[in-house]
Amino acid sequence: MATETLRNFPAGTVTGLRSHVRWNLIFWLFLLSGVAFLDRVNISIAGGSLASAYHLSNVQLGWVFSAFLAGYALFQTPGGRLADRLGARRVLAAGVIWWGVFTALTASVPAGITGALWLFVAARFLLGAGEAVMYPASNQFISRWIPIQERGIANGWIFAGVGAGAGLSPPLITYVMLHYGWRTSFWICAVIGLIAGLVWFIVARDTPEEHRGVSPSELAYISQGIFAGKSSAKDQTLIAWSSILKSRDVWAITFSYFSFGYVAWIFFSWFYLYLAQVRHLNLKASAFYAMLPFLAMAACCPLGGLISDRLCQRWGARIGRCYLAAVVILMAGVFLVLGAEVEGARLASVVLAGGAGSLYLAQSSFWSVTAGLAGSSSGSVSGFMNMGAQIGGMVTASLTPAIASRFGWTASFLVAAALCLFGALAWMIVDPERAIDCNEPVVAEA
Repeated sequence: MATETLRNFPAGTVTGLRSHVRWNLIFWLFLLSGVAFLDRVNISIAGGSLASAYHLSNVQLGWVFSAFLAGYALFQTPGGRLADRLGARRVLAAGVIWWGVFTALTASVPAGITGALWLFVAARFLLGAGEAVMYPASNQFISRWIPIQERGIANGWIFAGVGAGAGLSPPLITYVMLHYGWRTSFWICAVIGLIAGLVWFIVARDTPEEHRGVSPSELAYISQGIFAGKSSAKDQTLIAWSSILKSRDVWAITFSYFSFGYVAWIFFSWFYLYLAQVRHLNLKASAFYAMLPFLAMAACCPLGGLISDRLCQRWGARIGRCYLAAVVILMAGVFLVLGAEVEGARLASVVLAGGAGSLYLAQSSFWSVTAGLAGSSSGSVSGFMNMGAQIGGMVTASLTPAIASRFGWTASFLVAAALCLFGALAWMIVDPERAIDCNEPVVAEA
């Protein structure tokens, strides 16, 4: 049944048992999100062993971390545009295969080889390029499959995979390292990713109309939630880059996500080593307490999405998306300041984990708003936004240890807290109901 026909059905006219295929696919995006972060965070857990094996300093290890983020940031926007043109199913499946290969190659650099640092830099850069499609493609999926009133919780579940994957990394990678060596941990991560990507390609489709499991009632429900108040012509076009780059909302949300990424990547890149080297926790204790921020992220992503959707229904998108994001990001900065000053290592871990959780209460707001601003060009716009976050992560991967070595780790956390303040203020500029002006649309080729 054509989408255009279903759009004309009043609510409740399509009867029958409603399927829930969209939520099954959101679950697989949750798993892919977890695998993506398992593949990228594993090196921060194995970083000490890798650095020791190849005689790398913390600064050189920071270059390896930054290489991933450079590839990830540079290919966000092209990856999003590719998803807009080709669809989330093929783009994500190809991306997962790509990052599985380069995760395995990271473990294949021979010991004692000349120029090992640059081989790691190249492998991590290319891994980042492959992973760049993950969230822009997911947001393209959201724009086609998820009604507006469910986008907060849907994005929350997808990004709960961030916390789940990153949270499982410390105990999993530590266990494998202790029993089988750090290289094996990378190979296991690669195999897990390849299996998850294959399943996604088999079960997913780019649109609800293409999926045989979607019932007529679910298809009508999705169509009514997505197309309400929109013209079909607009939804069949890609927005020109000139229009995207003129949008004040796009720039404000991108700057805020830069701040978000700077703070988040302190946890992804340095938190484990911070606990071990600065707070002097042993390997097992560091692995346990390094889980806490990621468990907080996993819990707070769907919680933040649920709260955001409820606030939107009651008070409107300005409060439900923008004000909520501003408040919780500001709260994250407060937690960072307090956590840096706490004396006990374990209490500091808990407080800093609170900062990570508070930060991720805002996660679904970023992605829900970009899907609403851009419609069928949501992959392109969210990719551009996510490029800002990864540039922030790339900066923190190298700048955080540099600040810490010169001024101490407390100063590193205070800089992150200051960025939380500016990131929160940027949300005051965003109007979530102001769609991007597409007077210069580019007709999609695929």
